Amino acid sequence: MASMRAIKRRRESVQSTGQITKAMKLVATVKLQKARGAAEANKPYLNMLYNTICSIFARTGASSNKYFITREEGKKLVIVISGNRGLAGGYNSNIVKAVDALGLEKDDTVIYGIGRKGIEGLSRRGYVIEKDYSDVINDPLYNDAISISKEILEKYDAGEIEALYIAYTEFKNTVVHDPKVIKLLPLDEDDFIVTDKDDKVDKTAIMNFEPSEHAVLDMIVPKYLTNIIYGSFLAAIASENAARMQAMDSATSNAEDMIQKLGLQYNRARQGSITQELTEIIAGSEAIS
Repeated sequence: MASMRAIKRRRESVQSTGQITKAMKLVATVKLQKARGAAEANKPYLNMLYNTICSIFARTGASSNKYFITREEGKKLVIVISGNRGLAGGYNSNIVKAVDALGLEKDDTVIYGIGRKGIEGLSRRGYVIEKDYSDVINDPLYNDAISISKEILEKYDAGEIEALYIAYTEFKNTVVHDPKVIKLLPLDEDDFIVTDKDDKVDKTAIMNFEPSEHAVLDMIVPKYLTNIIYGSFLAAIASENAARMQAMDSATSNAEDMIQKLGLQYNRARQGSITQELTEIIAGSEAIS
C-alpha cells in the first residue's frame, strides 16, 4: 500500500487538476453561447442569398453559369476547419477522419487548413497543406471568410481547381455535433430548384434583377459561398467548445471520483498506521512488565 504522504500528494495533484478542468468547462460554456448567438444572427442573411439564387433559377434556369458547370481538370481543394488546441474529446480527430473518408487522391488534393490540429493530423496522413490559416479560427471575422473565398475563387476562375469542399463540425446542440464535408463548387442546381414542398423560399416574392439575372448570379454566388464559409467557422467554434465542455465535465467528474477513492485509501493507511503504533506500544509495555 502507498504511504500516507504519497497518497496525500496525489490527492492534492488531482484536486488541482479538477479545479483547472472545472474552470476550462466554464470558459468553454461562455464561448459556446457567444458562438451560438453569432451563428443564429448569420442565418437570415444566408437564407436571403439562398432565396435569391432560387428565384433566379425559377425565372431563368441559369444552369450554364460557371459556378454550376462540372469540370474535369484541376485539383480538388478542401477547406478543413478544426481547432488550435486539444482537450476537446474526439473533435479534431473526427474532422481528419471525415476528410480521409472522402477517398480523394492525395496527389490531386490540396488542403487549406484552418486549425493546427487538423493540419497536423492530415500532414501525418500524407496530404499537401497548401495554406495555413490557423490564426483565423481563434476569432473569425467575416472579412477572413471574404479574403479566403476571394483567393479560392480566383484559383477556380483560373481553372486551377476542379472542385471545392469544406470540412467542419456541424453544431446541432451541446451534445450532438457531427463532422461534415460538403461540396461547395461546382454548385448543384438541384439544390436551388424550388418545389411545392420547399418551405425555405418565399414563392410570392417578386424580384427584378439589374442589369440581368445572369449578372446578378455571378455577383451573388461568391457572397453565398463566403457566407457558407463564415457560417462554418461559427458552427465549428460552437462545436469545439461544446466538445470541450463535455470533455472537461467528464474530466472533472473523474477527478472527483478519484479524490474520493484516494480519500478512502488515505483513511485506511492512517488507520493502519495507528493500529501498528498501538500494537507496538502494547507489545513494549508487555515486555517491560
